Amino acid sequence: MTTPTPDATPSQRPDNSTGTAVGSGLGADEFAFTARVPVRWSDMDAFGHINHARMITLMEEARIQWLLSAGDEYAPLITSAMIVHVEIRYQAQLRHDDSPLQIGMWIKRFRSVDFTIGYEIRGSAATPASKPACIASTQMAVVDVEAHTLRRLSPMEKDHLRTWSR
Repeated sequence: MTTPTPDATPSQRPDNSTGTAVGSGLGADEFAFTARVPVRWSDMDAFGHINHARMITLMEEARIQWLLSAGDEYAPLITSAMIVHVEIRYQAQLRHDDSPLQIGMWIKRFRSVDFTIGYEIRGSAATPASKPACIASTQMAVVDVEAHTLRRLSPMEKDHLRTWSR
């Protein structure tokens, strides 16, 4: 795994004997990655909170930070994943003053040709234990870019997704 940008934090569970990350997945409240994404003035709507379409864009920016941090060996997974479904539930308003947003992500599930990323989104001043202002998910299908068809996740990709799963 490459070193993340200063505004991003990979979450790893340490192995008690070596202090290194283990590949057994995440705890129920852990994130595989937490991105800090700035809110632009143009992300706001007339009511002063983040516009719904812009929230999807902010989630995309966080997801790209995370997936790019995985390193070159996972490039086929990253470059061949396309969104097939998005769900968002707002539990509180987020405003420009809440910038940068803390966007915690993990793998909710994966199957033979797709995986689902879970998100918890909080304002910059919120504690990790606080109720998220927004919870969301994106289902990503993997495709063969040349053939324009779905492709199966490789065993290595599945193993990597497993380490990011709760």
